[in-house]
Amino acid sequence: MTKIYKLDYESPIGVIEIIGTQEAIISILFSEENKKVHFLQPETPPVLAECYNQLDEYFKGDRHEFTFPYQFEGTDFQKTVWGALIEIPYAKTGSYKDIAVSIRNEKAIRAVGSANGKNKLSIVIPCHRVIGSNGKLTGYAGGLWRKEWLLQHERSCQK
Repeated sequence: MTKIYKLDYESPIGVIEIIGTQEAIISILFSEENKKVHFLQPETPPVLAECYNQLDEYFKGDRHEFTFPYQFEGTDFQKTVWGALIEIPYAKTGSYKDIAVSIRNEKAIRAVGSANGKNKLSIVIPCHRVIGSNGKLTGYAGGLWRKEWLLQHERSCQK
């Protein structure tokens, strides 16, 4: 059985729990904890430390893309949607309809929304960049206030 490791990152918008294996990150989600619980340990795999460092660079405004290895865990459709989310440029937004059109399944707007909500790699797979067709912010597992903060942060850090 694959050993799972955890590491917490204290971001400006709350603690983010990073979960991974020796090889890849499998989850980056906002924690319910107010303080870090999982700290860097001697046995923490380098991939988790690299994810932590890249998140830190992102929040400092120095990183716009992520390069550490990560692994999608979901259905083929969900993986297709998440792959399309990665194509939304830093500091830009797209709608659920835009994603559905980009994966050549224009009628799958609701299914795209559902897949978006099941994304376990927050920020890296930028579901926060998906908005409603009317331009309004729509659901975000981390809370709409975080979605708004992330979008404003990216706009203010554009070079």
